Amino acid sequence: MLLICCAPLVGCYYMQAASGQWEVLRKREPIDELISDPETPPDLVARLRLLDEARDFSVQTLGLPDNKSYRTYTHLDRDYVVWNVFAAPEFSLLPKTWCYPVAGCVSYRGYFSKDNATKEADRLKADGLDVAVGGVAAYSTLGKFNDPVLSTMMRWDDIDLIAVLFHELAHQLVYVKDDSAFNESFATAVEEIGVRLWLESRGESETMADYITGRELQQSLMLLVVKAREALKPVYESDLDIEQKRVLKREHLDTLAESVAAELKRNGREASGWLSGELNNARLISTTLYEGKLPAFRALYSRCEENLDCFYREANSLAELNASDREQALSAGDLLRGGGGLNEQ
Repeated sequence: MLLICCAPLVGCYYMQAASGQWEVLRKREPIDELISDPETPPDLVARLRLLDEARDFSVQTLGLPDNKSYRTYTHLDRDYVVWNVFAAPEFSLLPKTWCYPVAGCVSYRGYFSKDNATKEADRLKADGLDVAVGGVAAYSTLGKFNDPVLSTMMRWDDIDLIAVLFHELAHQLVYVKDDSAFNESFATAVEEIGVRLWLESRGESETMADYITGRELQQSLMLLVVKAREALKPVYESDLDIEQKRVLKREHLDTLAESVAAELKRNGREASGWLSGELNNARLISTTLYEGKLPAFRALYSRCEENLDCFYREANSLAELNASDREQALSAGDLLRGGGGLNEQ
């Protein structure tokens, strides 16, 4: 019935979305039953036990939603659960957005089939847009369904696995329709806080050092992306002819690619994910989506003296503002300097 009702709205897109979501939900198995089942592979049992502990920790220590999300497990016979398509004009860093009944307007379009995502990307490219496609191992339905742990998440190491658990649960706590940058940066901040507290609680100082090093590297890469965006903006806004803009655009993007490769080499890493492959506006947008507002949320947590109740309260205050006031508050020097609380202003 859901498929029939959705069909007239946006054709095949909602059909594939409903079908893909149903597959994820109908294949769910309770994690506690899998752990106790002698047929479950030992490696999977160990990881499910770890996730079960982290889920309890998310409620008891982080104050994240106490519900049935991530208490079940779904096995999928593919590398990713969905593939996201990002797009932007050739000379703009403003993303193309798509709007949905529940999530509002977001800066990407998700497909449960890689082929369908590629077809959409090709269509957008034909319209002259910069496009990026990437596989996604986990996503949140914002508490509308009881989201399971997915087999596509199991390729990650333990810390990344737990980090994504905290990240996706954070979306159920604070979410603003039509503001992807706010939502993803908030969830990334909760992820960071959660992982630090988790590792501290377990006395895993060596793992903590590795995690901090990884986050510092990520921050360094983000600064390079921000620098590139700042260099591209005046080019896109200029009166130069199209060919001159294309030359300058490619020069700035090539410089970014070289800088990223050099930074990764210094840290003994190789390019992967969104910063691998040829860079374009869509790829820059997808990169900054998850961490563009992260410094402001870090400052907010610090200003709350690392009290999560205060942090969530202030984040909700931001969420209630209109878009322009929220953007101004997140960009304000007072916030980044650790000034008075939003509720005091």
